[in-house]
Amino acid sequence: MGIRYYAYAFDAELTQQAIDEPHSILSSDPLADAWGMEPHASVSITMFEQTSPKRDMLYLDKAWSALQSLTDPPSGARGEAKAYRMFEGRVIMHDMGWDPWIRTITPEEIPAIRDDLCAFDESRVRAWAVDWRSPFGADPEDEIRYVSDFLKRAKEFVTALAADGRGMVYMIG
Repeated sequence: MGIRYYAYAFDAELTQQAIDEPHSILSSDPLADAWGMEPHASVSITMFEQTSPKRDMLYLDKAWSALQSLTDPPSGARGEAKAYRMFEGRVIMHDMGWDPWIRTITPEEIPAIRDDLCAFDESRVRAWAVDWRSPFGADPEDEIRYVSDFLKRAKEFVTALAADGRGMVYMIG
């Protein structure tokens, strides 16, 4: 199935819980939420539409690695690139699969991430795409459309989080 990206919003009063127990914010079956399936069903029909409200969940499919690359700052500038914090992380691979990467981003961090992420426009995506090589062998224009679509979704999600004073827990896995 592959490694995918899921983020769930939480209200400010749940910040300490999200820090202490990030799994308590995540769904027990995020793929079912993203694809519109019954959670934990061994056989299910999907509508391929996210069932959780878009203000509560962000699903970036496999675009997370491209967005991670896009927002990755030059070495030495890590502290300046706030958007990267939203995509940073690597799963831990082992013989039986992988352990996911999970991070909590507090409501106080969201506005800076939003501002940095919203600075990524089509010209920055095109400049980045010159050196990016899709692991899936996609046509460069298709890759730009794919990344741009998921970048737009990520911008909308963090913009809504900032407006509502919410934080998020994300999982790459």
